[in-house]
Amino acid sequence: MRKTIQALFIAVAGILLMQSCTTSKKTDVNTILFKNVRLIDGNGGQPVENTRILIQGDTIAGIGADLDTASATQIIDLNGKTIMPAMISAHVHIGTLKGTTTNADHYTRENILAQLQKYLDYGVSIIQVMGTDRPMLFESGLRDSSLNGQLPGARLYSAGYGFNVPNGPSPALSSGKDYLFRPSDASQVPAQIDSLAKIKASVVKIWQDKFGGDAKPMSPAIFKSIIDQAHQHKLRVAAHVYYLADARDLIDNDVDIIGHSIRDSIIGDALIQEMKQKNVIYIPTLALDEFSFIYGNNPDWLDDPFFKASLEPGVLAMITAPGYQQEVRNSRSYTRNKAGFEIALKNLKKLYDAGILVAMGTDSGATPLRTQGFSEHLELELMVQAGLTPLEAIGTATKNSATAMQLEKHYGTLEKGKVADLIILSGNPVEDIKNTRKIEAVYKAGKKISNGPLGN
Repeated sequence: MRKTIQALFIAVAGILLMQSCTTSKKTDVNTILFKNVRLIDGNGGQPVENTRILIQGDTIAGIGADLDTASATQIIDLNGKTIMPAMISAHVHIGTLKGTTTNADHYTRENILAQLQKYLDYGVSIIQVMGTDRPMLFESGLRDSSLNGQLPGARLYSAGYGFNVPNGPSPALSSGKDYLFRPSDASQVPAQIDSLAKIKASVVKIWQDKFGGDAKPMSPAIFKSIIDQAHQHKLRVAAHVYYLADARDLIDNDVDIIGHSIRDSIIGDALIQEMKQKNVIYIPTLALDEFSFIYGNNPDWLDDPFFKASLEPGVLAMITAPGYQQEVRNSRSYTRNKAGFEIALKNLKKLYDAGILVAMGTDSGATPLRTQGFSEHLELELMVQAGLTPLEAIGTATKNSATAMQLEKHYGTLEKGKVADLIILSGNPVEDIKNTRKIEAVYKAGKKISNGPLGN
């Protein structure tokens, strides 16, 4: 009898202990409930007014106006403010930019981490560096630590080392882009692609551009080999292009991503149909094109604190110095760049309307003029200028970019079960796309990380 009582006592104690542990586990997970939210979920539909979002740990646990508040450890009343997904920039550069210069000496852990934090402050939680990284990123484990959530700032995906032509003038060696593959023969390509597969590059980057006539384009034999070898490793290929003819050749040979706008001609319907059939992705980088000529005048955001906060030290003084505007206007590429920008706007609208997957990228960080963080918000404004609605533009920077980077299972939209990367805005970007700049808070994996670039 005594043994029976002892056994019963032990069993009850065990159950109570298990319940205690379970309760402790539940309370250990931070549970946030946002209420009175205007929700832009990234899927393209109209905002949902006065709803609630429940976050448990790093994940969205529920969305709906009738969500119970009892399970929340923290309740935040947003009083009608807007929540949208954090943005994803699928074409940037990082590490080599510092101050008014870009070079290899700047490529340090400290500089990379500072720039990752800058992107996140501006509501960009994921970036993809397009082919200008250096061995330190992989050998130190920095890239992997970023993707594993062990580092602050935006998550860093990398194309590793891109492909260009031998002795090409651009991207210039002096700008920290010396770790590029420059095969002179297609027989060199397999080993180079093998090395990218080994470091688990997110994509393979090709530069195919004459850069205003200063460069020799890559030969078809070499870019065909790059695409073929990459596909054998299940790696996709993203191509820097400018000219329609180059884009056509690359698409004919099964390139996966067009990484800049086509800027010399309006794209034809036949090529658009081929892009649709082959599921080619288009990243227009309109901000790059505007930056190439806009400082010949005074853009309306030049005195905006949101813009100024994104600049590297010395850049504001450089672009507002006496004579700088005239220098830009006198550049031999000024007229070409302005005309190319107008064609880029038209091609974006035509491709988007045709159903091509358009993702957001900006080429920010490649030069001091292409400012990190602000460029992503400017890109949204320029997409609206091209004819997209604000919701369509936001979709390119959230759901579409996640899809383009094959991350849509966990990121890009605000839905139950997805990672809670989000931005809280004081304004409604549906009314004015510039309201994406009114950032009150940025959350990464369910944790408040920042009050935005202008917050305390």
